[in-house]
Parts: sequence; structure tokens; C-alpha cells
Amino acid sequence: MAWLHTCYRITDIDRSVAFYEALGFEEIRRMPIREEAVNIFLNLPGDGDEPRLELTHNYGVDHYELGTAYGHIAVSAADLDATLARLATQGIEPERPPYQIREGGSRICFVRDPDGYRIEIVERVAEGVIDQPGTGQGAT
Repeated sequence: MAWLHTCYRITDIDRSVAFYEALGFEEIRRMPIREEAVNIFLNLPGDGDEPRLELTHNYGVDHYELGTAYGHIAVSAADLDATLARLATQGIEPERPPYQIREGGSRICFVRDPDGYRIEIVERVAEGVIDQPGTGQGAT
């Protein structure tokens, strides 16, 4: 068994695709679902041909409830400050400034996509240190 992708339901195709492209995702393909919806498949460079993110736009739906069980997806950034500066030029701001869960751990922050989904951006700790972002657990 292998993990394939995560799917989000979106309300505005252009706005959502622009947001994920700003994060570094690339659109692979679109697949219409009869006259009901369209799926937009994206991945990050190096993911190969297999999409890691599926955005589903259901025609005629302009709002979704995220619920209380949803958490987030996470992507890595080699330089979190540079990434946030680049995102800021496109109007994407973090929920709060970058922080560490524990001293010496990865630096993280969260941004929200146009539909309110949270995306964690992780700047990993130096090589040789194993860290589990968001847990405060790690070992050297």
C-alpha cells in the first residue's frame, strides 16, 4: 500500500491553483467529472507523475464547512524566511511569525489557502538531527 494524495474541495479554481502554485506546486492535469465537477491534480517538483494534491471544484457550490477534525498538510522550505517573503508579494501571510516547538527543532509556520485549509511550512533542522515537526519530539 502507498499514500497517493490528499483531496480538498475548493470554491474558486483560479484562486486556489494560484495559491498552491505560489507554494511551489505544479498543475499536472485536470479531469472533468461529468457535468458535476472538475478535479485539478498537482504535485511538487520531484514528486514524479503521481499527483499529491487533488483539488475538487463542484459546480454550484460556493462554501464548505471545514469541521473540527481537519488539521493540516505540511510542505518543506529550505529557507522559511525567503519563502514567506516570496509569498507576501502575492498577498499570502502566515497566521503568526515562524516559531519552533522546541529549542533546536524545525522552524514552522502556517498559512491558509483561499478556502481556509491550513498548510504548515517547515524549515527542517540541520542535517543529522531527526525532528518530528508539530510534535516537539526529536533526537540527534
